[in-house]
Amino acid sequence: MPVNYADYRDIDIDAMDAVVVGSGFAGSVVAQQLAERRDMKVLIIEKRPHIGGNMYDEHDEAGILVHRYGPHIFHTNNQRAFHYLRQFSGWLGYQHHVLADLHGEYMPVPFNLNSMDMAFGPEKAERLAAKMIERFGEGARVTLSELRAEEDPELSEVADFVYDNVFLYYTQKQWGQTPDEIDPSVTARVPVLLSRDNRYFQDTYQGMPDKGYTALFEAMLDHPNITVCLNTEAESVFDLEFSGDEEDAPLSAIKLHGKEFTGPIVYTGPLDELFLARFGRLPYRSLDFVYETYDVEHKLPCGTVNYTVSEDYTRITEFKYLTGQSAPNTTIMKEYSRAYEDPDAQIPYYAILSDENRAHYERYRALTDSLPNFHPLGRLAEYRYYNMDWIVALALELADRIIEGEGAAA
Repeated sequence: MPVNYADYRDIDIDAMDAVVVGSGFAGSVVAQQLAERRDMKVLIIEKRPHIGGNMYDEHDEAGILVHRYGPHIFHTNNQRAFHYLRQFSGWLGYQHHVLADLHGEYMPVPFNLNSMDMAFGPEKAERLAAKMIERFGEGARVTLSELRAEEDPELSEVADFVYDNVFLYYTQKQWGQTPDEIDPSVTARVPVLLSRDNRYFQDTYQGMPDKGYTALFEAMLDHPNITVCLNTEAESVFDLEFSGDEEDAPLSAIKLHGKEFTGPIVYTGPLDELFLARFGRLPYRSLDFVYETYDVEHKLPCGTVNYTVSEDYTRITEFKYLTGQSAPNTTIMKEYSRAYEDPDAQIPYYAILSDENRAHYERYRALTDSLPNFHPLGRLAEYRYYNMDWIVALALELADRIIEGEGAAA
């Protein structure tokens, strides 16, 4: 049977055992698990006109399967997460490659021993590689912050090259901040690989759903216990009740259709939006995408090219590499990072992490502490960065806890 869609106005809330806000991986995995393993009736509320969250893909006017919210390549070392998703789709054994365009010359990203040859010439690169391998070990993944802390002038030279040519301009474009303003956790995610493996990811499990992500989500949510309401915002249908009139008074109940809902509520949206930004909006970065179609088989040499020293966009992705689609034409997507200023017209993609912003988020989260059935989950609801596999794994763990709790109470 297909996904069961319904109008929220027609929902009998008394017939529902759980409510999930959002149909990306966080919400969909929990909904599927509660429906399948505990036979719970689950209502999914989705503000967009489609399921799948930011993983949503569709064929464009040129017939090319494109990701509408940026490229998503699944990779993980978490066996449970990978085997869980394999239930709902066949998989293409895609291995992602990224090149940095350094003034017209392509260099492998992450920076590795092949990149070092190009940057310093084979002879000097051989000496630098030997020194780095002696220091960190062959095959090591050294973060840029670790490398910059080294006192050896030659290792500092490598760190400076990576910082100036791979990290600096790209990261400033991505975050709209100077290097001093960027949270150290961002720098820590920039690696130097002491190997000649040009793949962007080195995880054990990698690939792409063979019919696309939307088809995977349709299979995941194809369950008689799951009902999906599209074009429905949680803040418009949740009636929030608080324990007092003061601004920081915690929630005492959430009502739907005028009735307090006491079953599990899994919330995956921005927490500040649920509370109508009463403490001010949490800072995010948003993205704009520009699609271009060409009558050639391929426009780029690989799936993604990062523009680390030039252009006002951060990267270009060519989807046919990712999806394995065969066609005489191709579609590319240019990606621009923007300030998140208009919730009605923009999508929050990346939390801007800082001690101040985390404290701002915690003030919102504290409003929910008094509701044991309310579970914030995911990038937006937890105001942090997660890869897709982390979200799947965390959703499975949350479903475990809810199911065990329900079982103990049964």
